[in-house]
Amino acid sequence: MKDAVKTHYTRPELGKKIRQALEKAGKNPKQIHLRDLAPVDQLHTGGAPATLELMQHAGLDKGMIILDAGCGIGGTSRLLAQNFNLVVHGIDLSKDFIETASMLNQWCGFAKDGTINLKQGSLLALPYPDHFFDAVLCQHVLLNIKDKPKAFAEFSRILASGGKLILHEIVDGPGPEPLFPVPWAGNAAASMLCSRQDLGEYAKKAGFELVYSEDKTKNAARWWEKINAGKKSGGTGPLNPSLVFGENAGRFGANMEKNFKEQAVLCVENIWVKSKFS
Repeated sequence: MKDAVKTHYTRPELGKKIRQALEKAGKNPKQIHLRDLAPVDQLHTGGAPATLELMQHAGLDKGMIILDAGCGIGGTSRLLAQNFNLVVHGIDLSKDFIETASMLNQWCGFAKDGTINLKQGSLLALPYPDHFFDAVLCQHVLLNIKDKPKAFAEFSRILASGGKLILHEIVDGPGPEPLFPVPWAGNAAASMLCSRQDLGEYAKKAGFELVYSEDKTKNAARWWEKINAGKKSGGTGPLNPSLVFGENAGRFGANMEKNFKEQAVLCVENIWVKSKFS
């Protein structure tokens, strides 16, 4: 399973491909805005608006330290730094993604100010000291992790007392088996979904208390429906998800829209607070 996940997120020379796509689109890679990168660095369901809305609920203060767990090529990290003035640490299992994220940070002006700090590593053995973070954001990442109790234990360890665990996750639904490929897995071997109930149990056992919960499945279905409609009417530009996920990306939209509409999968948002006694 670990090899299937690693293969899914291995993309040699991804930075070079993104540069070429930007140039083809008439953009200067060294003079870009975050919105220019959205077609490749905001690939979670709901895109940047979903992240911004969830973070508003979290109510973090300027200057707080947050972990972007499973940061990919850094889109959310850059969003958190620019829109919420947070100090961001991003970690991802993929060496290719971290190298690409570092390059994109340079292009967007985040390389020298220490606002975004990136590491390659596993959520099951986080390379940070105890009680270091004020918050952890985890978007569409736990669905690739088999040992979820270990991940929650690590989140608890690195969070300060009263720290927030902010989840935007896809979980198993009551409908049929999901269609593949999807953004997190080319096939069922790399997909490690759990139920919404199990996710909650893992969090509680790790010492977290739930303060916010919302089912975003209907919103997710509408978002993918809109994405698919846009493709039919205008196609995709040179900067698109296939740069990150290869030819499978062309099948994501139809599969995800159907998966959400049939409740094969659900999209949930939770905010948990680390208990003072854990």
